[in-house]
Amino acid sequence: MPAAAHIDRTCILDAALVPIADKVERGERLTTTDGVTLFQSGDLNTIGALADAVNRAKHGNRVTFAANQHINPTNICILRKTCVFCSYAKLPKEDGAYRYTLEQTLAEAKTANSTMTREFHIVGGLDMKAGLDYYVEMFRALKREHPQVHIKALTAVEIAHIARIDKMSIRDVLITLHAAGLDTMPGGGAEVFSPGVRATIADKKLSGEEYIDVHRTAHSLGIRSNCTMLYGHVETFEDRMNHLAMLRELQDETGGYLAYIPLAYHPDNNELGLTLGRTGLATSGFDDLKNLAVGRLFLDNIEHIKSHWIMVTPSISQVSLSFGVNDLEGTVVREKIYHEAGAHTAQAMTLDAILDLIRGAGKVPAERDSFYNVIRSFPAVITSEARGELAPRSASDEELSEAHQTAAA
Repeated sequence: MPAAAHIDRTCILDAALVPIADKVERGERLTTTDGVTLFQSGDLNTIGALADAVNRAKHGNRVTFAANQHINPTNICILRKTCVFCSYAKLPKEDGAYRYTLEQTLAEAKTANSTMTREFHIVGGLDMKAGLDYYVEMFRALKREHPQVHIKALTAVEIAHIARIDKMSIRDVLITLHAAGLDTMPGGGAEVFSPGVRATIADKKLSGEEYIDVHRTAHSLGIRSNCTMLYGHVETFEDRMNHLAMLRELQDETGGYLAYIPLAYHPDNNELGLTLGRTGLATSGFDDLKNLAVGRLFLDNIEHIKSHWIMVTPSISQVSLSFGVNDLEGTVVREKIYHEAGAHTAQAMTLDAILDLIRGAGKVPAERDSFYNVIRSFPAVITSEARGELAPRSASDEELSEAHQTAAA
């Protein structure tokens, strides 16, 4: 049962939101119809106020972040021709295709020795030559070289791919990877669960039900995960809410989801963008904020809602801290997948920049581990002379070692 939250009703401009505000104030669970009403409403300030009230009841004024490093070991993918929203995947002989050797992966990971990195976020393509042995060797080596760094790796789609090419059950693949060093799983690959949408943007990809089943199996083994939704392409509001309902139902069953992260579609350099005639940012700030707020209001059993500043810009992520968000993608190093799709944000954010971003929203920053335990708190003051100025930047050559840059080649 969601926690009750006090609502300031003087801000409500859309009368259709009054019954939803009543439910929020009583701590009553919202329906998918309520979610569609929220998406249809133009009263963004009220939607934000409702989500903010719920978030404050759970988390107060604290906003967390993690120091993580993205490693994308292969962009070779068998779904290159059917996953039409993707800008990252390549066929094996296509220009730009790559698969890291173990030495290249370790060279890229070496950055963790000179930074505050506490988590490796590892995802890639569905590569026929990157099976169970490839990842077992990788995870064991990473744990040997960086025992203090948490491994969050492999989407449900990648787990199912490994099971298929190695002729194993999902459960046995997860047990083996867990023993090799896999700690948690990311939520990517969900896209939108609607069969019609998946047939349009990601034909032949794991179905929504299969995605849920991989996460169910992971949760049963003590492997917790995140969950996502890719929005802003061909889906309807009803599609979005049915997707969120499936996530909420699994969380009711297992309690295994750590966080929900809505992901904005980027149309550059992919077939879907050409078909839709879109370039640049496919989503509006209005829709970005609404997706985060609806996630907070509807997914009452998922504790953490994260904004991915790489996809929606640091400015929108900062505003989202008043729209139900309590966690930000942290000091990322070398993110590739969304930048291939046209993301124009930096590939890294310094610690000072993310602290200023959080403080600039009037929030209290705290660094967390991968299970959302706070490991370092920071004063609730703005230290930047440029009050409110955001300063994300690409990591310098000094911060990213020569070996790191060689591995990216």
